[in-house]
Amino acid sequence: MRTRDHNKVELVKKTAIEMMVKDGLEGFSMNKLARACNISVATLYIYYKDRDDLIINIAAEEGQKMSAAITRGFNPEMSFEEGLKNQWRNRYEYMKNNVLANAFFELLRNSSYQERFLESFLNDMKTILGSFMTNAINRGEIDDLPLEAYWSVAFAPLYALVRFDHEGQSLGGKPFKMTDEIFWKTFELVLKALKK
Repeated sequence: MRTRDHNKVELVKKTAIEMMVKDGLEGFSMNKLARACNISVATLYIYYKDRDDLIINIAAEEGQKMSAAITRGFNPEMSFEEGLKNQWRNRYEYMKNNVLANAFFELLRNSSYQERFLESFLNDMKTILGSFMTNAINRGEIDDLPLEAYWSVAFAPLYALVRFDHEGQSLGGKPFKMTDEIFWKTFELVLKALKK
């Protein structure tokens, strides 16, 4: 049995993400991927048992990278303001520096792979961020909210700004470029909405 060639594995992952983002999941196949990587389909099957295995493995690995980036320098014992600021900074940096991976995650979130994609890395993040929220609630810094309500207020504005920045336009086609002023002003509004 042949061993895995690290360079080929990296090429396969990078090319697969690019192809899925460009053509969607429906347009993605192992044959097309092999051609794009200039390798045989048989080589792909050394690395992955099938298309689903490839997608889930790439998602899990990229999800772990995202999780590590988002939680860099983060401690659940931080004050609510300090922790949320860390999260905004880390999430923004990750999305700005990993545009294709971020688009890949959005694609998976809107597919039948969503559950398997999220379970691959979300448990660790849930534990860390859950402890952070519990600590902030226990210290009286924020109200106890359902996770969905908290996330919608805490992070949806950031994700909308990043999308506008990536697309280069906001609603109605008006040109948009993220600035530090817009970023931190929005953060301050979010903080004001959540803090007691």
